[in-house]
Amino acid sequence: MDTRTGLPVVGMVGGGQLARMTHQAAIALGQSLRVLALAPDDGAALVAADVHYGEHTDLAALRTFAKGCDVVTFDHEHVPTEHIRALAAEGVVLHPGADALLYAQDKRAMRERLAALGAPVPRWRPIVDVADLAAFGAEVGWPVIVKAVRGGYDGRGVWLLSSPAEAAALLATGTHLIAEERVPLRRELAVQVARSPFGQVAAYPVVETVQRDGICVEVLAPAPRLPEELALRAQQLAIDLATALGVVGLLAVELFEVEQGLVVNELAMRPHNSGHWTIEGARTSQFEQHLRAVLDYPMGDTALTAPAVVMANVLGGADGGISIDERLHHLFAADPGVKVHLYGKRTRPGRKIGHVTVLGDDLTELRARAARAASWLRDGSGE
Repeated sequence: MDTRTGLPVVGMVGGGQLARMTHQAAIALGQSLRVLALAPDDGAALVAADVHYGEHTDLAALRTFAKGCDVVTFDHEHVPTEHIRALAAEGVVLHPGADALLYAQDKRAMRERLAALGAPVPRWRPIVDVADLAAFGAEVGWPVIVKAVRGGYDGRGVWLLSSPAEAAALLATGTHLIAEERVPLRRELAVQVARSPFGQVAAYPVVETVQRDGICVEVLAPAPRLPEELALRAQQLAIDLATALGVVGLLAVELFEVEQGLVVNELAMRPHNSGHWTIEGARTSQFEQHLRAVLDYPMGDTALTAPAVVMANVLGGADGGISIDERLHHLFAADPGVKVHLYGKRTRPGRKIGHVTVLGDDLTELRARAARAASWLRDGSGE
């Protein structure tokens, strides 16, 4: 406990925007969020008071960071599994634990476990050589999706291949790979649930996520035109997975909607880009909910605060000679209802530097407003 407040100290490994926004939620709860960042200009390091610096791959740095924390959690999945197990053996409370987090770190382990649980997954196969990929492609049809088993995100570590020969260069790097069939999807969906050590769960409404070049650019909450039966099935699937995998904290389940129903694409065990809309759009934000879950507090209300919510990511672009501060002035003058979240990141093309959220009744109007705001903040174009 923090002796100054009598409230718990939560440690979050990683100093990016997820830790930054978790810190904001912690303030309202009176908690002290400790952050393990890489550098003083990391997004969370710019705003949090209790910042340690070190690599998430350095066990000694993790040990020092964890001292005095009531619980340690993560803003990414890249802490080595063996380090998490070592800390747990020394008495550190970590949520999620290594046994759960493995299925967000290792795509092969995830596919094997989900298949064993009977969850809907695409046809897939581990790939050791070109012959493996050739056989898989002959079975499911070309093109196929090839993924790095570990380390991929935002379109990185994912390749669409049209022939076995295209995998030769990837295999030559020694990267562990799996191949998946290219699913004939209607759209991409996501659902988040939170689970506490006590076993209480809370599910958010199912959302539609819009991807471009492997990056989520837009989230629509709730997912439009989604039949209630399918929405309930998605929420129940996420609850069942969180329980079966022993997740404590948030679980985001990325889904493909297909003609037959749903297929699980990816898992994340932390706050997630598909849930940023909850800051203004839900009674309890995903960041507060994650803190409640890892501290074993009762879960918060997940109901929407408006009939429709749209979140659009702000990606880095050319500045056009207009500073981000000036763009904010113009945006707020043009649309005072837009909520802006900037992450304190240096801008580079295609990098997520923030997001905007709008709430209301007319989804078409909201999407246009969110897209215009994100475009204006990107490069001042408003297009």
